Amino acid sequence: MTIRVLLVDDERLIRAGLAAIINAEPDLTVVGEAADGADVPAEVKRVEPDVILMDVRMPKLDGIQATRRIMEGPEPPRVIVVTTFENDEYVYDALKAGASGFLLKRTRPEEILQAIRMVAHGDTLLFPAAIRSLAAAHGGAGGSGGGGARWHAQLTEREADVLRLMAKGHSNAEIAAELFVSPQTVKTHVGNVLGKLHARDRTQAVIFAYETGFITPG
Repeated sequence: MTIRVLLVDDERLIRAGLAAIINAEPDLTVVGEAADGADVPAEVKRVEPDVILMDVRMPKLDGIQATRRIMEGPEPPRVIVVTTFENDEYVYDALKAGASGFLLKRTRPEEILQAIRMVAHGDTLLFPAAIRSLAAAHGGAGGSGGGGARWHAQLTEREADVLRLMAKGHSNAEIAAELFVSPQTVKTHVGNVLGKLHARDRTQAVIFAYETGFITPG
């Protein structure tokens, strides 16, 4: 199955470079391009991409608002936000809006291709150190007050352990080894955690855990 990619960036040269890298792969194809976030909803409807590479800063509508808009639709595509700086203040908001991860514009081509394949298959680009520092910068320790305590109580002790290990960037196999359970059991726990937090994926779950003080940056 070919993974369909939509490129969103206000710089034509960057779009052209990404398109050349992606279209050289037999399992990837660029199905559309947009120069501004305002054009994204229409392009998503027109070309039905599996993955969007979304620039964060654009002149009319930024990548955060564009991500929010497409996440409101049925079965939205996966979004990878692309930024110049790891500590870009917009990245955290884009992840909260529903993006599955982020890449730096200086990322090597092979890593970009790997990231596209990962998110297309339902994984997330979870960078523990980066999310921890972004959460700290955005005051993510206990910001949701009592609401955080309520959902904390909904988690079983094992689900809480799984969420903490998710925040460290552990895969299901690594969590299974740490907790001495099967990968299938971990998969079930992860699903339960996402359901109780109403999180689309692991990235959203970890961000919510930081924002409610369940996990503290540092």
